[in-house]
Amino acid sequence: MLCTLIVGLGRAGLGLHVPVLLRARSHVPGPFADHPLVGMDPGSAPRTEQRDLLTVDSLRRACDLLDPARTVVHLCTPPAVRAEVLREVAALGFSRILMEKPLADDRDTLRSVLHLAREHELRLSVVAPWLHSALTRRLVQVVGDRRLGAVRSVSVTQHKPRFRRSLGSSSHTSAFDVEAPHAVGVLLRLLGDARLRCARSTDLRVGTTTVPRMGGAHLELLHAGGVRSQVLSDLSAPVRQRRIVLGMEDGSAVGHYAVGQDDDFAQLEITRDGHTTREVIHDDSLMACLSHAYRGFAEDGDAAGADDLALHVRTVELLDEAKRLAAVPPTAGPSPHKEAVSHGC
Repeated sequence: MLCTLIVGLGRAGLGLHVPVLLRARSHVPGPFADHPLVGMDPGSAPRTEQRDLLTVDSLRRACDLLDPARTVVHLCTPPAVRAEVLREVAALGFSRILMEKPLADDRDTLRSVLHLAREHELRLSVVAPWLHSALTRRLVQVVGDRRLGAVRSVSVTQHKPRFRRSLGSSSHTSAFDVEAPHAVGVLLRLLGDARLRCARSTDLRVGTTTVPRMGGAHLELLHAGGVRSQVLSDLSAPVRQRRIVLGMEDGSAVGHYAVGQDDDFAQLEITRDGHTTREVIHDDSLMACLSHAYRGFAEDGDAAGADDLALHVRTVELLDEAKRLAAVPPTAGPSPHKEAVSHGC
């Protein structure tokens, strides 16, 4: 039975992890200890106490309330400072670490995180609701049973208005770190490894205010089997949309992921021979993700998250390459190589 320490009480930690953990403790038998959650926000004073959540002003104070050997640490700090916080957490004896996505924001931070994991024998898992989504599992079935033939192309659309958070916080410095990690992880799960074909990003503009690189992100991948995929994320869109479209030899599959906490249902539309069927799927994907991580930590800590860690590492590498490419001004002429990496998509 495992206790919980949440480091970082922003949108992810306080807004998502806390309520889902409290629900999980009531509905998921097994790995969750009957102990208040403990939260700590680096650089901030303790918040007003709330039921089942104790806030502290330091990680050392958290050690007075928790046994590191029986605690899962949720690292919900911004990606840029994650390695620094992970180092402090590891030095205090915590070893079960659940990282918010993305695992890191660039290759340098990724190397630091993986080095710390090896040095301190940490057990890492990554919060990746889309990989634990019931819709994703259905899409894996659709691809695997080949009733619609082989996959020809995949497109993921991730649109949502994110003005207030982008204008008021520097926790993310690129749109590639907001929604795209979900999509890239699913594309690697469905289609296998890939290389980047092109990438671009846009600024967020509100009146005379500009937030660099936070307006949107677009990337295209070429997978090992020859299938092309693309991710389009618009953080200035007027409406929310989380859609994945699989174009297949004998039809198509269109999935709609849940777009908010208020209605945890996904939908899947399958078209074949001109006829479309629709499934409505209960899809509490964050609950499934956190429960899976805790069961792994409780039953076999060394294996917790190991099945997906390589996929998360590859996701960081591809997104780091995309951010670097999108920051380079486009060249005047076309590339002489048809499949060469290019700036624009």
